Amino acid sequence: MGVAVITGANRGLGAEWVAQLLEEGWSVYAGYRSDVGRLNSLACEKLSIHQLDVQSNDSVKAFADAAPSQIDLLVNNAGVADGRWRNLSEIDDEWALEVMDINALGPVRVVQALYGKMTHDQLTKVAMTSSLMASIDDCEMGRSYAYRASKTALNMFTVAMKKEAIEDNISFVILHPGWVKTSMGGDRAPVEMPESVEGMRAVVEGLTLNDSGKFIQYDGVDLPW
Repeated sequence: MGVAVITGANRGLGAEWVAQLLEEGWSVYAGYRSDVGRLNSLACEKLSIHQLDVQSNDSVKAFADAAPSQIDLLVNNAGVADGRWRNLSEIDDEWALEVMDINALGPVRVVQALYGKMTHDQLTKVAMTSSLMASIDDCEMGRSYAYRASKTALNMFTVAMKKEAIEDNISFVILHPGWVKTSMGGDRAPVEMPESVEGMRAVVEGLTLNDSGKFIQYDGVDLPW
């Protein structure tokens, strides 16, 4: 096993990633924004935590500087919902820009800051937590304007970055975790967190350079753009 970096690791899917990777023997460097949350209960010698605000270049730099010198897996999980506006008149442009900043640019900042520590002889894998709601083909209901747009932008950033990163032995995958029972997904969601993360881990484990930039559901199904 190697060294994994997880953002948004204090709760939900991020914390579940931490728990499962620790159980498999990984060393995990976990980022949290304001509250360590579930990370307290996962404390062990293989887990180190650091505050991280993906909107702040200074915070991202401090997080990256304190990270281990070699990283084998990065899971960009930090993100935010948008309020699910029902119609155009309810869109809050300031909040929409903040959602875009967190969900689309935040992961790019993290990749930029950690890039030098991900460039080494072994294949490094980067998992971007996206959503089926990023799919233009699948946008039948509309609404959730900022969230949809932010995740679509994240997908494009990722595909663009993978073009350069292949030369440095870094492979990206864009993941849809499914509709999961989390604070964002709600109690009606059909997928439990352990199932979602187990599935995403299986996708990541099978990832090669040739697969870089694919948009994949947690159960291995390729998704439409």
